[in-house]
Amino acid sequence: MPTPSNVSAASVAMEPIERSAALDSAHQGDITGALGTIAHHDVAPRTGWGARLRTLLAILGPGLIVMVGDNDAGAFGTYTQAGQNYGTTLLWTLLLLVPVLFVNQEMVLRLGAVTRVGHARLIFARFGKFWGAFSIIDLFLLNALTIATEFIGIMFALDFFGVSRVTGVCLAAALIMAAASTGNFRRFERFAVGLCVLSLALVPVLVSIHPPAGQIARDFFVPNWPTHARLSDVMLLVIGIVGTTVAPWQLFFQQSYVIDKRITPRFIPYEKADLWIGIVLVMIGAVAMMSFCAALFGGKPEFGAFTDAGGVMAGLERYAGRASAVFFAIALLDASIIGAAAVSLATAYAIGDVFQIRHSLHRKVSDAGGFYLVYFGIVAGAAALVLIPGSPLGLLTEAVQTLAGVLLPSATVFLLLLCNDRAVLGPWVNSQRLNLFTGAVIWVLVMLSVVLTTSVMYPNLSGKTMIELLAGGTLLALAGYLASVGLRQIRRGSVEDELAGMPAYADNARDTWRMPPLDQLPPPNLTLAKRVWMGVLRAYLVFAVILVVVKVLQLTVFK
Repeated sequence: MPTPSNVSAASVAMEPIERSAALDSAHQGDITGALGTIAHHDVAPRTGWGARLRTLLAILGPGLIVMVGDNDAGAFGTYTQAGQNYGTTLLWTLLLLVPVLFVNQEMVLRLGAVTRVGHARLIFARFGKFWGAFSIIDLFLLNALTIATEFIGIMFALDFFGVSRVTGVCLAAALIMAAASTGNFRRFERFAVGLCVLSLALVPVLVSIHPPAGQIARDFFVPNWPTHARLSDVMLLVIGIVGTTVAPWQLFFQQSYVIDKRITPRFIPYEKADLWIGIVLVMIGAVAMMSFCAALFGGKPEFGAFTDAGGVMAGLERYAGRASAVFFAIALLDASIIGAAAVSLATAYAIGDVFQIRHSLHRKVSDAGGFYLVYFGIVAGAAALVLIPGSPLGLLTEAVQTLAGVLLPSATVFLLLLCNDRAVLGPWVNSQRLNLFTGAVIWVLVMLSVVLTTSVMYPNLSGKTMIELLAGGTLLALAGYLASVGLRQIRRGSVEDELAGMPAYADNARDTWRMPPLDQLPPPNLTLAKRVWMGVLRAYLVFAVILVVVKVLQLTVFK
């Protein structure tokens, strides 16, 4: 379905030939989305609602897939646990996460459309080998564990339908591999968008149980707290909700997927709309799971005694009927498959970026062997891991949540720094308001990460201690902010000189500006303050990861 032009053929000019930083020639050309095509030379204005709608349908995909893909098996466990153990009292946490989701993903889609270079490669180029290697190694390990949790979700769903674990996992792995390896970008995106639509299978479950709408609305908009619950348990679950909803792999996936889809800066407004559609679907699924679990188990013996997704399906069949349980199992299977595909692609894209090998869904397996080898390998490895007899599946799930919580702040820090690098984004750099909001989000993520890491090492950590950690961190953040404001005032003259030396951009430059090739970029402006904070972050990450590894070894090898 080609997108129509609103002007005569004579007025449709080729886009200006730009200095391209694209690492794979397959990342340039027509946009061939699941629901439409936009020719590379089509720069016609979209003046009518029909043309705008068809353009949106052609662009639709990256934001939708990255958002729905994050409502994966781990999310199913976290949201249903919140509903079964604490009712709808924690629904408001989802509303607070909406702006965080949008801001994080809007920054990476902007980076992808403007730079044509993946997230991992940009970190290597602008922050050096240590941070580049750190980002790709932790991404690979965390993604491998995340994909293993997706196969755990697949096992739960197929167990419900009576399919053996070995058969079910092998068939699911084959489907995930086949969907991405046809050499046809549009075919994969249609597969993924179809799975996104199927995620709405949770809505019939919600309707069949019909929890009180007034209570859902109140707890969604008005912060509440579970009564007669251990503060530390609830705090850890809230941190789990944050870690489930905002994951590091999303940043790497969407930036690379936007590049692979060939989306250019002039279509960023449509991609933002795509992102909002994905966020709405995520919220529908999360609210539905918390709400129907709260209503289903309220007043029942299982309330407050969450086990896993299998227990939720058993409860649905017992109290709501077979049909509701079937819809939930289908939604869990669907979520696990799209999650595994998206996380595997994020890994393969990142490896392709770093090693500068061909990495595009537009290419066949024979034309991008290294890219598909990584994709197949991580899927097969995760599937094999969950099929090993005696595998600590519960420990795997806990390790994913913990590592995601530890590593997310660093990923967001580099995202913020890249989006303020004028050599990288030119006229697309962040505004001061966006920087202030993102800085506050980063600090909250850091403090939640500290609490989560500490709780892993000290399982009996009290709620009072958690509150003290958060309060102390907040005071430290305020002191740091005031100090940075003072430093900026002192350096105002040098900063103004620096800005004066930067190129000025015309009002219409945003649609056509592209980042030059990486080897043509000036060195990054890493001030002393940035270096100090990056050093502190490096020390914390190394310390936190060592603590997590020691804890895992204690629970497995030395138990």
